[in-house]
Amino acid sequence: MGRGLGLLLLWQALGLLAAPARAEAAEEVRVEVLHVPEQCSTRSKKGDLLNAHYDGYLASDGSRFYCSRTQNEGHPKWFVLGVGQVIKGLDIAMMNMCPGEKRKVTIPPSLAYGQQGYAQGKIPPNATLIFEIELYAVNKGPRSVEAFNQIDKDSDKKLSQLEISQYLKEEFARDGKKRHPSVHDEILADIFKKNDHDGDGFISAKEYNVYQHDEL
Repeated sequence: MGRGLGLLLLWQALGLLAAPARAEAAEEVRVEVLHVPEQCSTRSKKGDLLNAHYDGYLASDGSRFYCSRTQNEGHPKWFVLGVGQVIKGLDIAMMNMCPGEKRKVTIPPSLAYGQQGYAQGKIPPNATLIFEIELYAVNKGPRSVEAFNQIDKDSDKKLSQLEISQYLKEEFARDGKKRHPSVHDEILADIFKKNDHDGDGFISAKEYNVYQHDEL
């Protein structure tokens, strides 16, 4: 995993890159299953951490506006499903997928970029989008009760800088890539800047928890 992807995963895992919420709509996502592996012991659900490649096309002319294989040194993208880190239509389209499954999905404008479009991504207003998706991995989401308790070493229902620092060191060690010490400090500072809402030097269970159904 390259440095860029590693940082992206850690930032996404702590909810720092969530996209703006979008309004629900009556239109639906159309899903065409292209391939399902023979063995499927795990299916994706809200809150899972997914690893996938996907290409995006404009339905109007078939032109490709996005290819994950051309970013992050070709590594698949990591994101948490169902919390707004991707457009609403992809959150819907990638539910109940198996690792190794491939899908072609059609997403209406109301579940993509709507009337405003996305000029930076070369997506015009009111564009219907088509994505070809290949899912590689389904992991337990990082904002679960279990994940919080794993970081919360002293079980006091709040995360200290020392606890999160240790968590980051363990994640770096598991990744196996050498990083400058400043990378650790940068991520730690950013985590507290964006999650310690009351400024008390701790991230409480409430501040950490992005899933309303989780109880801590």
